[in-house]
Amino acid sequence: MTRLRAAAGRGLAKVTGQALGPHQSAVVRIGFSATWLFFLLREFPHRRELYGPDGPWSWDLAHRLTDSNEAFSVLMWSDSTLWFELVYAVSVLASVLLMLGWRTRTSAVVFMVGVLSLQNRSVFMGDGGDNVIHLMAIYLVLTRCGRVWSLDARRAARRAGSGAGSGVGVGAGRDVAGPVLWGVLGLVLAYGAVSGRFTAGWLAAFAAVWVVLGLWWTVERHEPEGEGRAVLDVLANLLHNAGMLVTMAEVCLIYATAGWYKIQGSRWQDGTALYYPLRLDYFTPWPALSGVLAGSGVLVMLLSYGTVAVQVAFPFTLFNRRIKNVLLAAMMLEHAGIAVLLGLPFFSMAMIAADAVFLPTGFLVWLGAGASGRVGWGRGLGLGLGRDRGRRGGAGVADAEVAPVAVPVQAGPGGG
Repeated sequence: MTRLRAAAGRGLAKVTGQALGPHQSAVVRIGFSATWLFFLLREFPHRRELYGPDGPWSWDLAHRLTDSNEAFSVLMWSDSTLWFELVYAVSVLASVLLMLGWRTRTSAVVFMVGVLSLQNRSVFMGDGGDNVIHLMAIYLVLTRCGRVWSLDARRAARRAGSGAGSGVGVGAGRDVAGPVLWGVLGLVLAYGAVSGRFTAGWLAAFAAVWVVLGLWWTVERHEPEGEGRAVLDVLANLLHNAGMLVTMAEVCLIYATAGWYKIQGSRWQDGTALYYPLRLDYFTPWPALSGVLAGSGVLVMLLSYGTVAVQVAFPFTLFNRRIKNVLLAAMMLEHAGIAVLLGLPFFSMAMIAADAVFLPTGFLVWLGAGASGRVGWGRGLGLGLGRDRGRRGGAGVADAEVAPVAVPVQAGPGGG
């Protein structure tokens, strides 16, 4: 019992004392924001047909649906074309800012609003990749995904190097962007609340986020080393670790359900399932390449059985680091193949970004150090890259045993 209590105490200290998996959360942040950004840019000429006033799913139909299922979309606030263009532009901007890690916490919230607003406006326009982005946009709000490889981390490093140390609040009075951003979002929240645009649940959620960001800035400004800041850090770490755990569970659930459903299909059982999409014009951006692959019965059978085996086995390999890493590489290669052979690049990007939560910390540190050596961004964006030397277990969150730095990176409302 004594050893059990000691182990429980160590576990509690770990999940409350540090945001685990900082590099994994940063890669997930960059991956999903980049995926959504590239999708919005590619579909920019067709944006009004997909999500706007020229689409087959009219604003009235969308309004009736969101009223019945209480799905959130700011596009339901008005059917104006100008409002739609503004929301689309803000969604693009939020994706850029989240990818760069600028005011990460607030950028993540605005990013989530953009994703939910566009996708819930036209629910029949999405596919599996859009569903993953939909979910991960919500989970990212819970995480401290700007601890490394972000402009927030670079700002914290500069403040620490200038002698402010861990007391970020020393320079908080010079932070103009944070309070202005917080105030603007507060006005939008107030307008939505007064005009009845929010359901009770969404209003409570957004109000809580807005109040917490303001409270964080106030505590950093007036009590950067006090108990209030320590309590906020503990709560933020708990929320972050819970968000990372949910993300991992979601990825495992996706693969487990996909694999077990495939097992029940006769085409997957006889090993011919991949042949059929390779012969459809809609899924053959490279007809010659697809034809060569579909022409080999042995290769089609091996890929069909291999896909099922990897998806079913992956959740059971998380506590064996070597096997997990092999299957993780196989799944990423599989998604890369789907992007090329079936012409589904954004679905593949979304799944690879989700898979990244399980990447080993050592590999990510090496990757960041390599980028640092080539383009000189490691000291700024990759804060503490050379100091993450924790044990590397099977799952991605457990890969980071040591927080990369002791310097808080939230310098004001909206910090990461």
